[in-house]
Amino acid sequence: MPNQKGYRRAAIVFLVIWLVCIFIPLVTMVVWAFVDSWRWPDLFPPAFSLRAMTSAMDNSGNFGQIVFLSIAIALCVSALCVFVASLTARALVHFKFPGNMVWRFAVIMPFIIPSAAFAMGVQSLFAQWGLSGTVPGVILAVSITVLPYATSIMMDVTVAAGKKMEEQAIVLGANWWQRLRYAIIPSLMPGILSALSLSYILAFMSYFVVYLVGTGMVKTLAVTMFPTLAASERSIACAYATVFVGISLLVFFVFNLIMKKLGIKEQVELFS
Repeated sequence: MPNQKGYRRAAIVFLVIWLVCIFIPLVTMVVWAFVDSWRWPDLFPPAFSLRAMTSAMDNSGNFGQIVFLSIAIALCVSALCVFVASLTARALVHFKFPGNMVWRFAVIMPFIIPSAAFAMGVQSLFAQWGLSGTVPGVILAVSITVLPYATSIMMDVTVAAGKKMEEQAIVLGANWWQRLRYAIIPSLMPGILSALSLSYILAFMSYFVVYLVGTGMVKTLAVTMFPTLAASERSIACAYATVFVGISLLVFFVFNLIMKKLGIKEQVELFS
């Protein structure tokens, strides 16, 4: 088919352009993390150095603790958001009650409210509750901003999955735990994994909410990295960014392995 060949060639061209647009900035960032200077018109850097990486880790203080705290906060936020989003989506999709549409609109309210205004309000409220400047306070604040994204994904997946599997399990005499384990969760697993991934990325890269609610006492990698982007030391900023991307890829690689160990092969392909 001539048309199919043309579409195939166009798809390949767009794929190549997409890969170039993604990998050229990444490669440039990684190279800048290991050079002191790279002036025009040099096509390649004159020399490589670990000064930027060493300075980034030294300036951060306890770099290992910052990385661990960043991953822990992102994992807690993603788990909390997916749990709440799954229950919210199930209630809004499968049950009809007064104010259903109002609640559907309320779910997307954080999309509409600017994050700066939201963070200011949450910071003052959390200060009264004693959560300002604490890790639990940061987790709750970031979860509120991330929750609409997870809820939107879970609502779409819940609508697509329907209740047929669950109804068949009821007919076969399955109890609530068997229905949850063998019918509900497997049918929602693609959405759960997608919501976990997106929630983790958004939480891991969250800066303004963490900085404001954490009052500078809760230091994550994003809080440490973003101020260097406005500084004149491009190498140090790229060193932070390289570590930032590397940790994210490592966490998703471990997540992929865990999914394979659990036997969830079909859904793991979403991340392959």
